[in-house]
Amino acid sequence: MSISLSSLILLPIWINMAQIQQGGPDEKEKTTALKDLLSRIDLDELMKKDEPPLDFPDTLEGFEYAFNEKGQLRHIKTGEPFVFNYREDLHRWNQKRYEALGEVDATESEPKSFIFMSEDALTNPQKLMVLIHGSGVVRAGQWARRLIINEDLDSGTQIPFIKRAVAEGYGVIVLNPNENYIEVEKPKIHVQSSSDSSDEPAEKRERKDKVSKETKKRRDFYEKYRNPQREKEMMQLYIRENGSPEEHAIYVWDHFIAQAAAENVFFVAHSYGGLAFVELMIQREADVKNKVTAVALTDSVHNVWHQEAGKTIREWMRENCCNWVSSSEPLDTSVESMLPDCPRVSAGTDRHELTSWKSFPSIFKFFTEASEAKTSSLKPAVTRRSHRIKHEEL
Repeated sequence: MSISLSSLILLPIWINMAQIQQGGPDEKEKTTALKDLLSRIDLDELMKKDEPPLDFPDTLEGFEYAFNEKGQLRHIKTGEPFVFNYREDLHRWNQKRYEALGEVDATESEPKSFIFMSEDALTNPQKLMVLIHGSGVVRAGQWARRLIINEDLDSGTQIPFIKRAVAEGYGVIVLNPNENYIEVEKPKIHVQSSSDSSDEPAEKRERKDKVSKETKKRRDFYEKYRNPQREKEMMQLYIRENGSPEEHAIYVWDHFIAQAAAENVFFVAHSYGGLAFVELMIQREADVKNKVTAVALTDSVHNVWHQEAGKTIREWMRENCCNWVSSSEPLDTSVESMLPDCPRVSAGTDRHELTSWKSFPSIFKFFTEASEAKTSSLKPAVTRRSHRIKHEEL
């Protein structure tokens, strides 16, 4: 059985204190000194000394995981789902391993972002679907990392949306709103000694510089010994015009979506992606109204009051948007809202991260009805049904 370093260090100290406390007055000074030593012991740092190196693979194969034919992440040898507690009693190391798995294939490069597009995204004359995920650690093409790791690709990624959209004749653009900056190691600042400009004799300056260098060397050695797992100090370089999800949505609209040939543009926006869409509409209201046919939100966190969306925007959202929210009610059941914007219906699940996947069939039906309604100068059936249910309930 292994014993942690903290036990090896602390146990003898406490034993010695118990022995000292039995002694006379002369031992009190030793007791005080030991208490002072204990107060300066950093248990977190001691625990880090027991950790294996924070050096993880950069591929799924390196982690010995792969996605099976059902799109589920499984261990290559055992076939078991992902295990978070890979090493017992090392929560910090396990968390770092989990984060490293989620960042597989991520690389540092110059400060620029990317999006995904189908080949006909800008040339399809009929339909274009734009997908926006929420905030946090998810990246382009993902709804929820937790679902990808613990359940399957269908529920956790946008792949089913992309496949069906392509099959039904949509062009597709996948936004990447969380790729706002890159991290690089913060450069060290070397402060030049001011002793060079002093009137001290050269011999005395050389002696002081030597002492200073030796002191720094000892301090660096002590820091390395005290904290061997110390992480590098990083700095963030923000991507121009893409420094936030809202900026990213506006940039992609201006440079890609607005240039697309599609007569009907449809948005699917999850969680914070809904807030980014509302901000896009506030900044580009006339263009969005002219080009967008319908918007499907999934548990959106937007707020038309806090974002100061005008009356004309709220009216447009009531007629052209639908928000599938987390609820224990059956799918598409009307859900009351205190906000005067788009109708809210149940996503058929009370789990926030599952709302996009559970409302998947209803969203495509909503888009089809919206397209047909636009052609026949009628409003989408889902929106009308939502209003009718609310009126009957009242």
